[in-house]
Amino acid sequence: MSKKSLLMHICCGPCATYPFEILREDFSLKGYFYNPNIHPYREFERRRKSTKQAAEYYGVDLKVDNDYPLEGFLATAGSKKPQRCQTCYRIRLGKTAREAREGNFDGFTTTLLISPYQDLEEIIRAGQKAASLWGVSFFAPDLRKGFSRSRELAQKLNLYRQGYCGCIFSEKERYYRRE
Repeated sequence: MSKKSLLMHICCGPCATYPFEILREDFSLKGYFYNPNIHPYREFERRRKSTKQAAEYYGVDLKVDNDYPLEGFLATAGSKKPQRCQTCYRIRLGKTAREAREGNFDGFTTTLLISPYQDLEEIIRAGQKAASLWGVSFFAPDLRKGFSRSRELAQKLNLYRQGYCGCIFSEKERYYRRE
């Protein structure tokens, strides 16, 4: 019996390692790098490169969306939590669901499900909404148990590891502290 096909949205190489490790056993897996939220552009390039490295190491086919529509993302997402995060999830998972539908995949998922710093329930809601809109299944395993393993694998593979989710607002929150 052939495996079901799954398109996996990837935010970065480190977050893809553990899902690659476990999901390729049960699915015919393809990665999809699409992240209009990442700022600055050099950060986008680093994450794209680490994603390519991880996909190559695990032998997973990867589609890279090199489009960098930062202005559109900033105009749409807004600057306040939780709305900006919800919008970010909706944009990325919506595009992934569309790609899954157009590519005749059985379903889609996202590496965002691995991070203990992301809102799991909002990610699942955004994924389910996108799945419904595009007529494709959303697979939402709780990957957070593999977060530590993903850090170990990223270190082993010498992948670039970032310190913030990617948007300019999270970068500010990381570095800027009012005194």
